[in-house]
Amino acid sequence: MPLVIRPRDDVAIRADLTGITPDLLAGLEPSAVARRPIGAGGRAAALADLFSIDGSAADGRIECHGDFSLVSGIGAGMASGTLHVAGSVGRHAAWGMSGGTVVVEGNAGDWLAATMTGGLVRVEGDAGDDLAAAPPGAAVGVTGGMVVVNGCAGTRTASRMRRGIVAIAGDCGAAPGFEIRAGSLLVAGRLGDHPGLGMRRGSIIAAGPPPLPGPTFRRGARWCPPFLPLLSRRLAAAGFRPKYRAGAEPPRVSEGNEDWAAGPWVHWHGDIVTGSRGELFTLHPA
Repeated sequence: MPLVIRPRDDVAIRADLTGITPDLLAGLEPSAVARRPIGAGGRAAALADLFSIDGSAADGRIECHGDFSLVSGIGAGMASGTLHVAGSVGRHAAWGMSGGTVVVEGNAGDWLAATMTGGLVRVEGDAGDDLAAAPPGAAVGVTGGMVVVNGCAGTRTASRMRRGIVAIAGDCGAAPGFEIRAGSLLVAGRLGDHPGLGMRRGSIIAAGPPPLPGPTFRRGARWCPPFLPLLSRRLAAAGFRPKYRAGAEPPRVSEGNEDWAAGPWVHWHGDIVTGSRGELFTLHPA
């Protein structure tokens, strides 16, 4: 039986569950789990002061039932195990995560999976700003792992990403892939303005309505990159389900193939200012 955490009905306060992860709680007795320190409205509290607890994390699983949209740090620093949230989560979920799996059935707040180094994060709803991004002043952001958002995302997604995969099934806000160093960012809906600004390496794949790249990108070949079908299969195995905003034109696909990876694609090179070693793929016009 997993460890099940529920907010207490008589408590309405912002909390920080950083450190409440399967790998850190697996060897603890229930009483020790209940006494585990957390942040609560800027003060220290015990986990059991704000949440009801059932079961055990001995099998490496935690389930969060209820509305956690005011709770930050869920899955932060997690190294292994599975954390499943049957609802929404607040800011900084999966921050610094290095392994395991975090699944959120609702929406996620800002800074989801920032500084992530490994593991899988999947959100069935929308994500806020700075998804998989670098914190202010940090040279790099995500350096590994996979983030799948089956809804939309906000601004500055995957900024300064160094490695890893970030996939968004819906639309994405402005400045996606800002100063990206490496890794892959896929947006199956509408790609936000100024994609890849200052990018050094890495790939941005616009699988939705083709955007107009900025003046610091050079148009390259028209072709079908072989790595995209491989990426498609890997994302499908992780639960990625591309969808499109009502009224938005879906990607054009080849006859008999409804996979987002079908081409042909236009290969853009940029950012010219930073060496033109990054790549932006847009669907070729019909």
